[in-house]
Amino acid sequence: MEIVFNDENLKEIIASGKPVVVDFWATWCGPCRMIAPIVEELAAKYNGKVIIGKYDVDEGTDMAADFGVRNIPTLLFFKDGKLVDRNVGSTTREALEAKVKALL
Repeated sequence: MEIVFNDENLKEIIASGKPVVVDFWATWCGPCRMIAPIVEELAAKYNGKVIIGKYDVDEGTDMAADFGVRNIPTLLFFKDGKLVDRNVGSTTREALEAKVKALL
């Protein structure tokens, strides 16, 4: 199940040490809307194993700035509370799923 990240909960969720994928996006971003179904599908498939969710850059800005997100969509991959991978721009379902599997 995909969750909604914000400035208040994101650091706490990452610090939990569980595998986390954060999709930095915006409603007006075409490539963001293109990969949204992929992110939703992966969130459902890996529910309980990996925390996958979205961070709307128009709703909050602190975390995007903290992680150096300059372009969207940007997906950040965390393992044991540390940033281990990043994907900037649109990509394939297979490529994203491989990055998710690497967190397990």
